[in-house]
Formats: sequence, C-alpha cells, structure tokens
Amino acid sequence: MKDAQAVTIYLKDYQAPAFLIDHTELDFQLYEDHALVQSALTVRRNPDVAAAAQLVLHGQELELLEVAIDGVVQAPGQFHLTEESLLLTAPGDAFIVTCRTRITPQDNTSLEGLYKSRTMFCTQCEAEGFRKITYYLDRPDVMSRFTVRLEAETAKYPVLLSNGNQTDGGVSGDRHWASWHDPFPKPAYLFALVAGDLESLDDSFVTHSGRQVQLRIFVEPKDLDKCAHAMDSLQRSMRWDEEKFGREYDLDIFNIVAVDDFNMGAMENKSLNIFNTSCVLAHPQTTTDAGFQRVEAVVAHEYFHNWSGNRVTCRDWFQLSLKEGFTVYRDAEFSADMGSRTVKRIEEVSMLRTVQFAEDAGPLAHPVRPDSFMEISNFYTVTIYEKGAEVVRMLRTLLGEEKFRAACDLYFERHDGEAVTCEDFVLAMEAVSGRDLSQFRRWYSQAGTPRLAVSEEWDAESGMYTLNFEQSCPPTPGQELKQPFMIPVALGLLGEAGALRLQSPDMPEDAETSDNTNCVLELTQPQQSFRFGPLPERPVPSLLRGFSAPVKMSFDYRPDQLAFLLSHDDDGFNRWEAAQRLAVNAVHAVQLEAVEVDQALLNGLSNVLADVHADAAMVAEILRLPAENTLAELVDTIDVDGIHSARGKVREAVARHLQDALLERYHALAASAAYAPTAAQMAARALRNTCLSYIAVADPERGVALAQQQFEGAENMTDRHAALVTLVHHGEQSVSEAALDTFYAQFKDEPLVVNMWLQVQASAPVKNAIERVRQLLEHPAYDARNPNKIRALVGTFCNANPTNFHALDGSGYELLRETVVELNSSNPQIASRLLTPLTKWRRYDKRQQLMHSELQTIAALPDLSRDVYEVVAKSL
Repeated sequence: MKDAQAVTIYLKDYQAPAFLIDHTELDFQLYEDHALVQSALTVRRNPDVAAAAQLVLHGQELELLEVAIDGVVQAPGQFHLTEESLLLTAPGDAFIVTCRTRITPQDNTSLEGLYKSRTMFCTQCEAEGFRKITYYLDRPDVMSRFTVRLEAETAKYPVLLSNGNQTDGGVSGDRHWASWHDPFPKPAYLFALVAGDLESLDDSFVTHSGRQVQLRIFVEPKDLDKCAHAMDSLQRSMRWDEEKFGREYDLDIFNIVAVDDFNMGAMENKSLNIFNTSCVLAHPQTTTDAGFQRVEAVVAHEYFHNWSGNRVTCRDWFQLSLKEGFTVYRDAEFSADMGSRTVKRIEEVSMLRTVQFAEDAGPLAHPVRPDSFMEISNFYTVTIYEKGAEVVRMLRTLLGEEKFRAACDLYFERHDGEAVTCEDFVLAMEAVSGRDLSQFRRWYSQAGTPRLAVSEEWDAESGMYTLNFEQSCPPTPGQELKQPFMIPVALGLLGEAGALRLQSPDMPEDAETSDNTNCVLELTQPQQSFRFGPLPERPVPSLLRGFSAPVKMSFDYRPDQLAFLLSHDDDGFNRWEAAQRLAVNAVHAVQLEAVEVDQALLNGLSNVLADVHADAAMVAEILRLPAENTLAELVDTIDVDGIHSARGKVREAVARHLQDALLERYHALAASAAYAPTAAQMAARALRNTCLSYIAVADPERGVALAQQQFEGAENMTDRHAALVTLVHHGEQSVSEAALDTFYAQFKDEPLVVNMWLQVQASAPVKNAIERVRQLLEHPAYDARNPNKIRALVGTFCNANPTNFHALDGSGYELLRETVVELNSSNPQIASRLLTPLTKWRRYDKRQQLMHSELQTIAALPDLSRDVYEVVAKSL
C-alpha cells in the first residue's frame, strides 16, 4: 500500500479554500477508446483566507495534455504534477486556468468519475469522482456555475445530457453536440453527464407558483414500459415537498437517467439525477411490491435533495449527514404519508437495530458527524444516513411540528446557495424554538448507541406511579467516556380502562402533549425519575413510542404486560415492539433452557391474526419473528447455530399454533382485482405471503403445494417471488431446482429479475449453499463488474445467510475474502462495503480466529486500496 493511501483527514484541520471558482466551462469530446476534456476555470482568491502562492487542483488518473493560465501555455517547469494534484503558481487575484486532459472512461471499472455502463457514457462524482475527469478544486465548499458542451457520434449517442437547461445544439458530420448551462452554483460532486442511445418517458409538472417543468425519464428502449411508476412517484414527490416543506422546484427541466452499472442507489446531480436501474424501473411482472416502494422512496429522496443537498450543500464531507440524514428523514415522512406510517417506522427501526446498532458496536463506529476518515467513500454509512435521520426526527419531536417546519424554512432561507455545517442546521432550530440545544449536539459528536435502563415504582395507596431512567453509552473507538445525551422519550400509560390521563409534578407545564394520554419526557441526566398520578390503577407503560430515540431500552416487562400491549396499545409501533420482545424472550428461553414457547407469544399473535380490521401490513410485520442478525445484536457473544436453531423452533411453534388461522387468512386474501401498487393491495399481499411462509413451516407438504399453485398462477412478481422463496427454502431439491429453472428461463433477459433469482439462492438456508454460490459465480448471469450482481449474490450470501456464511470450516469467509481481493483493484468502493460482516469478528464464538485470519490475508495485499485498507486496519 502506498504511503499516501494511509493519510487520515481530520475535521479539526478544516481550512476554507484559498481560491474559488466562479464559472466552470467544460468541453467533452467522447470517442470509443478515450475522451478529451477541456476545462476553463474562472478562478479568484478567497478574500476571507490569507493569500496563497500556489493553486492546488485535484486530479487522479488523468493524462495532462496542456495547461494554460490566462491563455499562456505553461511549460513543464512552470507547474508540478503529482499522482493526485496539479500545482500552479497563482499570477494574481483573478485568472483563468485552462486544462486539456485525456481519460479512458471505457477502462474505468471503479465507476467513479466518467465511465461507461454498457453502451452509455455516464458520471458519478460524489464524493471525489470529478477529479478523475479534469483538474479541479474538488471539494464541496467550492461552488461554481457550470456551462458544458458535449460532442459524440450521433448514431451511437443520440442523447446528450448535462445539468441545468439545454441552451444550444448542432450536427457536424457523423457527430453532434449539445450545450447545457446550470444557473445555480454547485460543487463539482453534483456535476453530471450522460451520452447514450436512450428513449424517454415525458411528462410535466406545474409548480405551486404556476411554472411548468418538463419531466423526462431516460432508459434503454427495452425498459420504457417500466418508467410510469417512477414518473408518478416524482410528481407526487414534487407536490408533497411544496405542501410539507414549502420547497418548489427551480428549473425548467428535471431529468432522470437509469444506469445498469452504478455503485450506489441513485445520485442527486442538479436537474440530472442518475439512478441505478433497480431504483427507477418498475413493472408488475418484473418488480415486487418492495421494489415499487423502493423506487418511490429513492425517487423522492433524490428529488428532495434539490433543496436539502443542492441549493444548500455541505461545507465539507464531515457534514455529510447534513444533507443525507435530513433527506432520509424527508423521504421517510413522504413514504409514511403515501402508505402505512406504522409499517414504515417498523422498517426503519428494523434497519437501525440490525445494521446501524451493529456498526455502533463495532470497530467502524463513528459519530453522525465523524471526526476523521481516510477514504470518504467509506462514510456513506447507515450511521450517516439512518442515524442521521433519527437525529432530525428527534429535533422534530422536541420542537413540535409547527416550530420544526418554521426552523427548516429559516435554514433554507439563511443558507440558500451556501455550503454549510450541521451546526448551522441546529442553530436554525434554536433560533425558531428559543431553546438551548447544546446538549442535543452530542448526537452529532458522540458515537455509539445509548442504553436506557428503565424501572418502575407503584404506590397503590397514593396512586402515584414512578418511572426511573438511567442512561449510559458504551465506549467506542477513540471515545472512552460519553457525556449524557438529550433523549426524547415518548410515552403513554395503559390500564384496563384504556389510555390513562397523564399528570406529572415532574414535567414542565408547557411540555408538549398531543392529548392528555401522551407526552414526551426529555432525559438529560445520567439518572432521572418522573412521577405520574394520581392514577386509578397500576399502569402498563408504553415506552419510547414510535421509537422516539435511537437507543437500546431495557424494561422488565412481564409476558402478560407485553401481551396486553400487543393487544391494546394504540401506538402501532409499540404493538409490534411488544411482539418482538415476546419473540426475543421466547428465542432466548428456548436457546438457553430448551423450554416450550411461551403461551403469551402464541396467544398474542393469534389475536393479532384474527383481527381482520387491523392494517394487514402491520399484522404481517407483527407476525414476523426478529431476524437472526437482529437476535445476534442482542447478545455479547454470537452463537450462530444456537440462534438459528432456537429461532427455528419458535417459528415452528408459532406456525403450528396458528396453522388453521393462517390457512384461512391465506385463502381469504386471494386477490380479486388487477394488480396495482396501492397501499391496500400491498398490505394484503404482504400478509398473504407471510401466511404462506408460515404454512410451509407448519406443514411443508401443504405449503409447497400452495406455493407451486401460486408460482404457476401468479399474475405479478410479488406473488411469484414469494412462492419461489417458499419452494427454494422448503421444497425438495427437485422441486426447488425446477422452480428456479422455470423462473430463470422466463426472466433471463431482465437483469433486475435475474438479481432476485441470485438472491433467492444465496439466502437459502440449505446445506449446499456455499457450493451453489460458487457455481453461480461462474454462471453466465453473473457479472463481477456489475455492483448489482455482486450485491445480489455475494452480498446476500454474506449478510442474509448467517448459518452458511459462518460455516465452521471457514468456507464462507474464504469466499468473501476472494471476492474482496478481486474487487480491490477494480472497484474498491464495493470491495470495502462487502467487508462489513468480517469487521465484527470479535463478537463471535469459536469462529473468531477464522474471520481474523481472512482480514490479515487481505491486509497483506501489496496494493491495497484506500477504501479496503481503512476498513481492514480499523477492524484489526
């Protein structure tokens, strides 16, 4: 590994740029074996920074053909080149730098900068990809207006796109060109370019102020029939953002392009969003309900970035959650409004507990605003995104909806066109609310998941009920001691008569309550107590309603109390939470004592399933047991086989207890109407397919027979895919293989469906799983250069098939190591992200040494990329 790759960058060392770029002119000549890029940068000194003698431009993997200052070509002795920069002597306070470079997008397997996806040229510049296009001040606090000219062969690349509005175009022989201008200043990471043979679905949107915006979604011609849902999602996102946040779109055109080869889900480049095909294409025959929901959420997320990320952007990459956490919160609220708010919240918390809490507990733990990094690509994490969104949600809880909205308005008003910090966001919250949020800022600076221990006291004579809270946070790398957080705890108290009125001498008079039965407590000390009463009876507390803070809470609920909450709590999230706690207790009891499954869980789930008036999507979530990875996060030392076995026994007990009711609901929920991606239909399909999976556990013969019928008669991918999963996970090998062959033969020309086919096999908890995965690595359907294929097969196996990935012979770890080594040189971003399962090696039982050994092997590679080096070094 080169010494430069091990450099750590610290937030404390941030310095404002010595130079600014007011205008950027780019000219691209695109050819089949290379691209020529000419840039003209209008540079001036930053008046707020001490004068610097040299202008240092970032650049990587560029062939410099010529550089000039104010039209004077610089001789070799007048500039200095390194592997990552171009150093020029600044002639004065304002000047123009012109560069000509040659690059080879066709050979760019990292998928950063300008590269080729199949037959299409496209870009991905966040975080530091623009420096692979031309020499530039590639940092988010340098914002410039861009004018771009693209030229390419007309027949192969009839569509030429960039940011902003198209201003001109023409034809020259067999080539043509287009000019684009973006009137809004932006950092280089938001630059985008696309050239390809594409068709578009076109529509429009009329803004609140009456402006008409042209909307276009560009795809390969074969995919044009899969764009309607994305277009509908975009239009609903635009309207929602106007109504909920007062944010109106600001240009005359908004373009989306779907790309097969893409490291991320999508990218919010100003007015030219580039999407992974998996996040924009949707059709009932090729996309599951989950896929439809993902398209809706990602389209909304990238569109919302137009304000929370583009118009107001990050000063530096340590502030990444300023745009990502805020925008994840915004897209989550949009999805909740479009469907089931309870189910959306359950999905968010499941992700936090399974993935983000694990990150907080491991060697890669970092604050929402990190203190340092080696490779910024490694910090596109669930902590930055999902935990960052939880921080924003807590601010909404603490301020209330009205003040939170006013604070967001002030934030956008204050900082439109600026590159700012997380501190600026919190300052807007303080300005509107009049509150001191100094302690709350610790959520940005302290890593780790706070632990909240809660106990109760009941005085029957006075009717006073007391809740005692104790907060703590375990050490994380570089942070041994933690100061108390400000933690909002939403709660209600339930009794036989229903929700009890809350009266407390320990809460301020102006504490916000939505009614007399709900309140939000603010924990600020290591230990705090709150009294309620007088109450007519001893209550059952409904704590942390809606998961009002990302903490690990412990309260010694009795099984009958959890069963009571499961049946009577009017907070849908806490109904699910009660079921999860009952299930966790049951798994632990079976694992430790081999006892029968607690009747409270079985009866509680039976009551939920019998409630035909309840939200079917919520019922489906309540019926699902915690995943094995979720259960693993609840113990200090992970016993993979013990968790798998115990969970399996509990699942079988639930399936047998509910067998008749499951079969009845399965048949009752059969669709009678044509497929539509509506919330009601999706909820019914979710519950019906959950019933099918349980039926196969209780009675494999019946379950497989039903699955075969559903597989053969399915009129949509949701039902077909659910049936395939059941057949592969529960059927005999001949049945499983026949279904897989049929599925592949029908959809082999649909890349996203082939990814599902790979995922189903990679996740199957069967004995020959590792052999199957290795065979699929050689299958024509697998492409080691395509991130979607890698994630579908290797990523799914390592993250969603714990018993086989953690095989005692180490074969799963060996497969992951081989994949990472292969990707280290071709696509280090994907390589580093795949490594996550091995980073937790200290938490496993007898498997520790095997995992550790594979990390050491990777660490010994002679040319380790920055991305992989950082993950491996911190893990070891």
